[in-house]
Amino acid sequence: MSRQILSVCLIALSFVAVTGCGETEEEQAPLIAMQDFFRNPEQTSYQLSPDGMHLSWLQPWQGRLNVHVRALDGGETTRITSSTARDIFGYMWTNDERLVYIQDSGGDENYHAFAVNLDGSNYLDLTPFEAVQARLVDRLRDDPEHVLGALNQRDARIHDVYKINVNTGEMVMVAENPGNIMGWQTDNAGRIRVATTTDGVNSSLLYRATEEDAFETVVTTNFKETLAPLFFDWDDVQLYVASNIGRDKTAIFKYDPTTGEHGDLIFEHDKVDVTNLMRSRHRKVITGVAYTVDKRGYHFFDDDREQLQKRLERELSGVEVAVASMSEDESKVLVRTFSDKSRGAYYYLNRENDKLEKLVDVSPWLDESVMADQKPIEYTSRDGLTIHGYLTLPRGIEAKGLPVVVNPHGGPWARDNWGFNPEIQFLANRGYAVLQMNFRGSTGFGKEFWTASFKQWGLKMQDDITDGVNWLIEEGIADPDRMGFTGYSYGGLSTNNVISRTDRFQAAVSIAGIFNYVSAMGQNNPQLFIDSYDQPWAGDLERMWDHSPASRIADAVTPTLIMHGTEDEPVDPRQSIELFSYLQLNGVPSRLVLYPGEGHGINRPSHMIDYETRELDWFDHYLLGDEDAEGAAEAVPVEVTR
Repeated sequence: MSRQILSVCLIALSFVAVTGCGETEEEQAPLIAMQDFFRNPEQTSYQLSPDGMHLSWLQPWQGRLNVHVRALDGGETTRITSSTARDIFGYMWTNDERLVYIQDSGGDENYHAFAVNLDGSNYLDLTPFEAVQARLVDRLRDDPEHVLGALNQRDARIHDVYKINVNTGEMVMVAENPGNIMGWQTDNAGRIRVATTTDGVNSSLLYRATEEDAFETVVTTNFKETLAPLFFDWDDVQLYVASNIGRDKTAIFKYDPTTGEHGDLIFEHDKVDVTNLMRSRHRKVITGVAYTVDKRGYHFFDDDREQLQKRLERELSGVEVAVASMSEDESKVLVRTFSDKSRGAYYYLNRENDKLEKLVDVSPWLDESVMADQKPIEYTSRDGLTIHGYLTLPRGIEAKGLPVVVNPHGGPWARDNWGFNPEIQFLANRGYAVLQMNFRGSTGFGKEFWTASFKQWGLKMQDDITDGVNWLIEEGIADPDRMGFTGYSYGGLSTNNVISRTDRFQAAVSIAGIFNYVSAMGQNNPQLFIDSYDQPWAGDLERMWDHSPASRIADAVTPTLIMHGTEDEPVDPRQSIELFSYLQLNGVPSRLVLYPGEGHGINRPSHMIDYETRELDWFDHYLLGDEDAEGAAEAVPVEVTR
């Protein structure tokens, strides 16, 4: 089947003149300092206190994110935490005077729960245990003296649930884990009534009528099915769930946990899964759903919530608008905006006088007027699937014969979304068009689209990416002689497939990708490579080798930059070392960069700046012919510290 796609003239009217796709009316964007794209937010994670009288947020202090508080009507800001070794991971208000936050030590992921008053007094470690991980389960809105937390104190492998006094640290177990529970769900009174289990393939929903009863299995689903409990109805008997049992797209249903029967269909969408149901606890009504096709969309059941959304979108046009939180009486509203050109902003709406006030721009140093548009696109794969994606074109440059960087997402069970991506904007600012696509296997587009990826790693999944590349070339947007490819995790595997199977690309950057399925089986989780249902090998060593990028690496000619964290567990860094060795053996220009202390991702600011600098230099050298940009073929074990 021939590839079809919406015309770029229709998709991208904001960056081409109506007289034709080849004429631009915008000035070319000025170069923005690379550090500005990747700077951490100055203020983020805003929250309202339950009574709506105070604001809290995370802000750097001595290089680490700490919790700050001020009265909503103004006054001095109080920093209530003093972390210098690690960022505060997350926090929440437990009542109008006290907050709880979680933090680990030295990256060990043994998160402790701490409590502190809004003036910084009465600091307390709620879980002062060695090698014990705390997880927050429920704030307990009707019990301001306590929270529910899950701790693996009794058994390091599993978490039990405790009711913890936020003022004294006194705790009592309210739910003992029999050994297989992975998640807990409370009813509206804060009682543990639902639990979920999984063995990695099959999942079960467990239910009990009271906290004195034992959990019983309601239903067990296989890996293709979703039945996710969202919350109880106001009667604390029926559940709301997101389910795709017996259907393609996940939808919202009422559900009876005593019988395991689906009740009323609340909402479904014909194009995408729906998993986000909104409610008003104050008025005890279901207010609407949120979903994502290309951008966030809403459907409302409640007139008050719908009118609030319309009022916000009238004043805050051109961005995605979301309600971040409300005071418990819903008179005060914290609003969050999202954009493709910056990290957005926070606003405060006083519904009593209808006054909307900006609190902060999350990345105020970025001038949105000179940033590139990320435009939704869709095209048809060679076998008839609709592939959704995004195309970001450099601002003020004619959309014709451009150097292109193709950037498939990781996962692969994930998806790209519309919104600010610093790497994408950085590349566009330097003159590159960037193509992202949600190839088959991407989540959120239904069961059939997801399962169409089974046993298609590097095969039809790769074809979906190639079809998008072919369209760019056929439309004249891409210069076929200046094509780059980069990806992380599964995107890194996709990059490795590209360099081993085609000479279409003039440069590639592979980050944390599998290269050799056979050697990876001994380095990573062996079960993943033996019987995983979505892989093309199913335990057959010959097929594993045949589908590996390693099996065809002798044909590689694409100059390749390879980057990997030394502490990566999901994908062992030896995969990148092996790739580099093969490329060097075959005389392919290549460079290996290993980042000490990084896991499955490159997150430290200094490492990220180093990584982005090397990536841009690589593409500039091989796609633009910049002789000053680095292109040497050598291994560089980077030693960059914060």
